[in-house]
Amino acid sequence: MRTMIRLAILLSLAAAPAAAFAASADDFKAALAKAEAANKHAAEIKNQWTTTGQAINAAKKAADAGKFDDAVKLAQHAEELANASIAQAKEQETAWTKAVVR
Repeated sequence: MRTMIRLAILLSLAAAPAAAFAASADDFKAALAKAEAANKHAAEIKNQWTTTGQAINAAKKAADAGKFDDAVKLAQHAEELANASIAQAKEQETAWTKAVVR
């Protein structure tokens, strides 16, 4: 769990400098493509979070309203969620071996 929190914080900090520019429709499309690809990978490994889909939908809604700065941020957040779900799945693959049955 701590690993996932650290990953989410690092990803949030890495995305912060990108927020300093005015986003365009092309920026949104690129961010959305990354988010959807990560979400698809999470689905393939059967650890897709519902919050990722909600963030993708919110990003699309913001883009439809012409709020591309918000749309890009939401798409980046969706990608972070998808990547965190992937990291969780990888961590849990071996975490069960450390469990002690008493």
